[in-house]
Amino acid sequence: HDSYVIHVPYPHPISHHPVAPTPIPTSMRTRSRNPREMPPSLASPPPPSQEHQHDEHYEFFGPTIGPVLVMLGLPATLAVLHGCSLDWPSQVFSARAPLAFLAYMASQIVLHLVLPGEVVRGVAPHRLPYKLTGLKNFVITVAAAVYFGFFAPPGLAIDLSYLYDEYVPLMVTSVVFSTVLSAYLYRRSFRRGAVLAEEGSRTGRAVYEFFLGRELNPRVEIFEPLRGWMKKMESWGWTTTLDLKEFCELYPGLIGWVLLNLGMAHKQLQLTGALSPSMILVNVFQAIYVLDSLVFERAILTTMDITTDGFGFMLAFGDLAWVPFSYSLQARVLVTSSPSLSTAALVAISALKLLGYATFRGSNSQKDVFRRNPEDPRVRHLRTLATKRGTKLIVSGWWGISRHVNYLGDWLMGLAWCLPCGLEGGVLPYFYAAYFAVLLIHRELRDEESCRKKYGKDYDRYCELVPYRIVPGVY
Repeated sequence: HDSYVIHVPYPHPISHHPVAPTPIPTSMRTRSRNPREMPPSLASPPPPSQEHQHDEHYEFFGPTIGPVLVMLGLPATLAVLHGCSLDWPSQVFSARAPLAFLAYMASQIVLHLVLPGEVVRGVAPHRLPYKLTGLKNFVITVAAAVYFGFFAPPGLAIDLSYLYDEYVPLMVTSVVFSTVLSAYLYRRSFRRGAVLAEEGSRTGRAVYEFFLGRELNPRVEIFEPLRGWMKKMESWGWTTTLDLKEFCELYPGLIGWVLLNLGMAHKQLQLTGALSPSMILVNVFQAIYVLDSLVFERAILTTMDITTDGFGFMLAFGDLAWVPFSYSLQARVLVTSSPSLSTAALVAISALKLLGYATFRGSNSQKDVFRRNPEDPRVRHLRTLATKRGTKLIVSGWWGISRHVNYLGDWLMGLAWCLPCGLEGGVLPYFYAAYFAVLLIHRELRDEESCRKKYGKDYDRYCELVPYRIVPGVY
């Protein structure tokens, strides 16, 4: 998300060496097993005893008050960020917004199922197959939006400024949709054969489980009534199985974020007759971030979001509502309040973005190469710490700088998104930098707790070798 960010695309900077996702031979590229048909050995165990429930460790100040406050507070935060007022129902709701939102969701699902894509296996123990079409979805969707929004002749042009004009109704629709989806996910998690997440799925606390999610990798058959006909299309790369969590993590929210930014740019062009350098920078910077996530789509298969967390409100809301509608805040502010930045300022901001991206991509690529093959020439020189689990932790290279150095790069990129807004828009555009810092520190604390349980005293030794958590010399 990455979440989740709540989306953080690569939440595990240092972890054990998991089984890397590997391509599936052509002969094996068949429709995955329907979740309803899972063998009894994978069926959910019975609910825990009452004694176990009292010993359960709860995150987010759970099991009830914390999750409720988060579920109410995050939509309220979106409302405050975008000046949404319940006194103006014509601004908050519109008849077109739900139709536009559902049409967009449907388009991404159809593209994902119909476009050819590499099929890879996730990590053990389940090693589910995943079809990766994120980059193709992005290119087709964004290219169509850019052409029909900015370059098409009048008869074919579409008014992307609609995304600005109905921004709040679209945001409200996304909140409602993610809540309904969360309710569906919670209900289906009780069916026989559902594979549940290890953490938070068997507490007996309905609110907590609804918030975190119970089922680990919920999947649905989109064209199940047409299964026989669709089977003939498998040679074309068509599929019928949709992994709800992986799809929502990377497709509608991230691509929708770029579309919203384009809508803000179109509105500025409509109002002023030109695009400001700040608007161009924000659109380019954030599009690069999304493009990177989709180019390296397979990397998400080894993250906490996919391998550990259940799919509930926390991820659904984060993916579909929070990411697109809080991350596009800078572009929305710039529509009516775009500062005149000097060339030197624009160059400095671009340099910060490049530094953040180099840190983010360099560290994540180094980690991913090491996970796949520690003997690869690109990582063979790295110093490591052997653990009693039989795995190794990197203590040099990017990962010798800090234990979560990729978080530092991620935050520097986020700061570079905010700076083009200058001070004319007040402190509001800098909400992302402040929020993301809190999010990454919370994520880092979760990672540290998980690693200490996993590695024990070996992790204490690792912390001595790599003493800084995120920012070298500071934290």
